[in-house]
Amino acid sequence: MIYTVIDVETTGRTNKLTEISIFKIEDGEVVNEFTSLINPQIHIPDYITALTGIDNTMVSDAPTFEEISTNIIEITEGAIFVAHNVNFDYNAIRNEFKEIGVDFRRKKLCTVRLSRTIYPTLRSYSLGKLCHSLGITITDRHRARGDAQATTVLFKRLLNEEGADKVFKEFLKKSSKESTLPTHLPAQVFNRIPEKVGIYYFKDKKGKIIYVGKAKNLRNRVLGHFYDKSTNEIQLCRETADIDFNCSGSELIALLMEDAAIKHHFPKYNKASKRPVQSYSIVTYEDRKGILHLAFTKLRHKNESELEFYSMADCRLFLEQLCEEFQLCPKYCHLQEGVDHCNHYKIKDCKGICRGKEEVESYNQRALNALNVAKKRSDNIILKFKGRNKEEEAFVWMKNGRYLGYGFINKEFQINGEDELESYLIPQKDNNDIRRILRKSILTHKETVIQNS
Repeated sequence: MIYTVIDVETTGRTNKLTEISIFKIEDGEVVNEFTSLINPQIHIPDYITALTGIDNTMVSDAPTFEEISTNIIEITEGAIFVAHNVNFDYNAIRNEFKEIGVDFRRKKLCTVRLSRTIYPTLRSYSLGKLCHSLGITITDRHRARGDAQATTVLFKRLLNEEGADKVFKEFLKKSSKESTLPTHLPAQVFNRIPEKVGIYYFKDKKGKIIYVGKAKNLRNRVLGHFYDKSTNEIQLCRETADIDFNCSGSELIALLMEDAAIKHHFPKYNKASKRPVQSYSIVTYEDRKGILHLAFTKLRHKNESELEFYSMADCRLFLEQLCEEFQLCPKYCHLQEGVDHCNHYKIKDCKGICRGKEEVESYNQRALNALNVAKKRSDNIILKFKGRNKEEEAFVWMKNGRYLGYGFINKEFQINGEDELESYLIPQKDNNDIRRILRKSILTHKETVIQNS
């Protein structure tokens, strides 16, 4: 088996390479080495210079990555890419190759994850502390050659430990996620995440929640973070040491759980939108013929409307549903503009107000009644969904226009009133984001709505 132990130094946030060092190992011995400074062609920040000692003057006459790319390809060809926190070094190099139109791919091994498995009782697996624990000397710390040389000594020691063959074979299996998982995340933590809908929590070494997300398939979504090579995702994964999750049974309840968790924990990697969401309202007015119009407009003051929506599409869907249920006219609900009489492709039950076949007073009364019914429905509803297992169903409850929360009930239990339902409720805080989520669900999942008396 051939290995290349690699370390890189970068410009920091932009992750452009400033130095690379590669030690090639065959039959347990170093047979080749390649080390070079690299001109990143961008400014090296002062804090990086303070850490590595590499400044802009040092790299001004150094080759660019493209100029040494052939050397890297040749020395790593047919070898397994080894590094301490391998995903960082591998992705930094892979991104440099991508910029010059080369698809760089190698099998990977991480000496952090190998060390965690082979030396499970150590307090820290950072390169400096790990080498100190094992008596390995590091010279030129935070320079590519110094760190690569120390990692090479560490790697050779790992190769020779008792039981290492089995560990290495397991890590190199195609089905293994060891080279994909974040450095500090134990494989068993990821392996227990189910392929179910719910929310997940990324936690750092101290157990602090640093990111909350929701997913239709928890395992696949979490794995997607590890394959995402954006700077923010790479940093998130580098800090992740644990992952927790809660199954929800449905995507709506997952959305509600996610919103509540973000507002409670304020995770550092969840970026809440600072742009206010435009609201819309349904308004009524009479034209010169006295016919009542239902229309929608931007909501400028929160108390203007009892029926609030968060997109024009939701307004149109709501008006379509009113037209179908109460035989209202699409023309006077502003679903069709500039027509003498309605001819909507979907709504065919207009009683003829637009053709003079219905009394204005009768139509207006029906339109007002439709709005009143809709208002009561929006104030008091229960949405029913699949539960977290086959024996269970879930509900979301709004009462008197306020979101109360969600809950889960065994399908065999009979609920005979609000008092009994309340005992299964998991209370939650009401807010505009929640109302936006629920409004969409009410409109698009009408069959799941149960009216409260």
